[in-house]
Amino acid sequence: MDMTRGDTWELQGLRKVFGPVVANGDISLTLAAHQIHGLVGENGSGKSTLIKILSGAHQPDAGAILRNGVPVRLADPHAARDAGIATVFQEFSLVPSLGVAENIYLGRLPMRRGQVDWRSLGSAAAAILADMNVAIEVDATVEHLSVAEQQLVEIAKALAADASLIILDEPTTALGAGEIARLHDLLRRLRERGRTLLYVSHRLEEVVELVDCITVLKDGNVASPAARTLVDVSYIVRAMVGDVAEHYPKARNATDDVLLKVENLTTREGVSDLSFDLHRGEVFGLGGVLGSGRTEVARALFGIDKVVSGGITINGRAMSIASPADAIAAGIGLVPENRKTDGLFFNFTGFPNISSASLHRLGRRGLISLAREAAEGRRLVRDLEITPTAETREVGYLSGGNQQKVVIARWLFANAEILILDEPTQGIDIAARVAVYQLINGLTAAGKGIILISSDDDELLAMSDRVGVMNHGRLVSIRSAADLSEGALMRFSTGAAPAEVRQ
Repeated sequence: MDMTRGDTWELQGLRKVFGPVVANGDISLTLAAHQIHGLVGENGSGKSTLIKILSGAHQPDAGAILRNGVPVRLADPHAARDAGIATVFQEFSLVPSLGVAENIYLGRLPMRRGQVDWRSLGSAAAAILADMNVAIEVDATVEHLSVAEQQLVEIAKALAADASLIILDEPTTALGAGEIARLHDLLRRLRERGRTLLYVSHRLEEVVELVDCITVLKDGNVASPAARTLVDVSYIVRAMVGDVAEHYPKARNATDDVLLKVENLTTREGVSDLSFDLHRGEVFGLGGVLGSGRTEVARALFGIDKVVSGGITINGRAMSIASPADAIAAGIGLVPENRKTDGLFFNFTGFPNISSASLHRLGRRGLISLAREAAEGRRLVRDLEITPTAETREVGYLSGGNQQKVVIARWLFANAEILILDEPTQGIDIAARVAVYQLINGLTAAGKGIILISSDDDELLAMSDRVGVMNHGRLVSIRSAADLSEGALMRFSTGAAPAEVRQ
């Protein structure tokens, strides 16, 4: 990497309009070298449009972009890359069937005598990953990587472009605390090397800990410029959405009634000798670093991964769960980590997505009552405060928060008593996060049991009644959330503290 480059980028009066919608009104800000600049705002505030303008995907209707005082025209993504801009989008741009090294240098493969120089390619990719302190094999096929590992490959791809300006759009949504810390260390090193970094995230505590300055967007305009914004969560929240009295509005609804009992559960995918209880009205949190086995627990309970030993009891009745159909019949619902690929039918509107797990409730002998589907769908849309446009719009066009509510509505329609929420606030803004938390409170008040899997330690500790910590497929600690500090959570997650749960 070039260790001397240091460019300042200026955005002057950028405006972008889509029909009657003003996505960006009059946005001006300066992105300086040797600086990590935070960009925050609710969904719909204009962040995504601004990122797409900088990446060459959209052309502004007015305004200018300057690099070191010289206007540049980013006519398309190739022009943006040639100008020194690399973007790590929240939606991956990887080719699943190709290897890690090929993805990192996609479009810029090293050639020798008219053929790809595979040795040079592997060495260069390995060097990038080593600099990131990431242990991913360069010849691994991307489609076999976890969501978090794919996110790291996206970041490696941007670093390999040797860009002057690196834009990171929600780069940590699938990462655990340890992975986030390593990524932040890397970004700080890049800052010292003269890179300009624009960091976009809904995780405000994370932003405040990392960045040098913050610009807040609201309704397509700058609500608080970097020169005025306090690097403080409370200030940023007020600038984004006004006063929010409670960031984590936790309600205590746990009872003594055991809803789910898991005993000595072991799977082929690495979960080992797992035991815990889930009570009615309780939020049982699962914490742990990337690869700790949290998602594998969810997959086992939902019948995706094969259980080789152990037992699952629901309402005192032993259950054999060998498939998702068995789990649904037993009253278990799963909101998966990646709602876009695993949780939604993007070519369907909201109502068919809501009814998809329980079509038998809509009719008999294979005939579905669309009138009943619509009636049930409207009720859940109203109760969960989902946007009414979910009735007519494909879910791919809904905001992240509304998409997440549609998945939750599916399990309410299916009468699930146990909901497994895997990263339920991933990639959604603060207002939508609070709405999801309030929804969790409503579910527990109705006697549902919630298993909450989250890489956001603040969220995990604030919204859980008890927290179980995973390490290498084992449950090493179960404590009241009130008695578990972030430091203790990290120590158990990494194995630095001895296990307290012994099966």
